[in-house]
Amino acid sequence: MDRIAEILRLAILLIVAPVALWASEVKVYADPTLQESGLMQFLKPRFSLKTGVRIIPSSAGSADLLLTGRSEDKALPVLARGETVYFVILRDEKAAQRFVDWLLSDIGQRAIEQFAPTDGPPFSGAAGMGAETKDAPLAGNAARGEILSYQNCGRCHVIGDRNRMKGIGSTPSFGLLRSLPDWQERFGSFYARIPHPSFSQIKDVTAPFDISRPPPIFPLELTIGQLDDIIAYVATIKPADLGAPLQTQ
Repeated sequence: MDRIAEILRLAILLIVAPVALWASEVKVYADPTLQESGLMQFLKPRFSLKTGVRIIPSSAGSADLLLTGRSEDKALPVLARGETVYFVILRDEKAAQRFVDWLLSDIGQRAIEQFAPTDGPPFSGAAGMGAETKDAPLAGNAARGEILSYQNCGRCHVIGDRNRMKGIGSTPSFGLLRSLPDWQERFGSFYARIPHPSFSQIKDVTAPFDISRPPPIFPLELTIGQLDDIIAYVATIKPADLGAPLQTQ
């Protein structure tokens, strides 16, 4: 209820706000799939009420920036949904740079991940995807990690060629996850990231399942050592090629 009340309050403020509230405006073209999901309506008030910059829907030809599933020169990955990566393409730096900076910031990335669509898989932040980062030293055994990955993670994620047709289409592949600059931290804390807490147990780390809320699927149970093995294996996976043709929904 608190979240619904907040959304209603923001909507009312936007409707009744005087024109003087807006210091400037940005014309944004968003891929139809983003509009239909409700993501843009979720993001706009969170940016505009903080900055005084109004977001106006626009055609691709007249937009100051594009949010699209097609990459081109100077495009920056900003969010992902399943295997589909969406990019921000800046057309007018003076008008739209502030919105781009917000989308790629920690606040903007968290806002993207907070949005819960009524239909289809959730979105994830993808700022910096493909950027070179220095990962922490790995302690696990990659050979054991490969076996554990297919056994435990392969029922939802595409791990590699062996289960390429068996993963759930709305979940990111290990190759795509490996492209994220914080991939190692994401794998290391996967059990705390939705939807994993409802069915994942890490020995001596996670609390037992609530007996009134049993796991919806067969539980995933690992030790810290086994998780280290999986991370060591993921380190050997080639990151998804962001220069390759991308899927569009």
